[in-house]
Amino acid sequence: MNLAFSYYHLIFVVSVTISSISQVMLKKSANKKENTGLKEYLNPLVIIAYGLFFISTVLTMYAFKGVPMNQGPVIESLGYVIVMILGRIFLSEKITRNKLIGICLILAGVLLCSWRF
Repeated sequence: MNLAFSYYHLIFVVSVTISSISQVMLKKSANKKENTGLKEYLNPLVIIAYGLFFISTVLTMYAFKGVPMNQGPVIESLGYVIVMILGRIFLSEKITRNKLIGICLILAGVLLCSWRF
C-alpha cells in the first residue's frame, strides 16, 4: 500500500465524517419547535450544515482520484455508524438491538456487493 492510497482513503473517511456531522446538525435543527417557515432554512445551524455538505462533496470528489470506484460505497457506509454514534451523543437517541442489526446488514450488503469475484 503506497502513501497516496492511504492519503485518499483518509480524505474519504474525513468526508464521510463531515457529512455525518452535517446530518446530525440538520436533525438537531429540525427538532427545534420555534423554527417554522423561512426561519427553518435560514438559521445558522442549517446554513453551516449545508456548507459542511458542500465541503464533504468536494472532498469526496477529490478522494476518488485515488480511491477505486468499487471502494467508495464501502467507505461511504461508514456514515451509518458515525451518524448512529453522533445521534447517541448529541441527540440522546437510543442504540437499539434492531438498529445494530440493521447497520450490520447494511455493512454486510455493501461489502458483499463490492466484493470482486
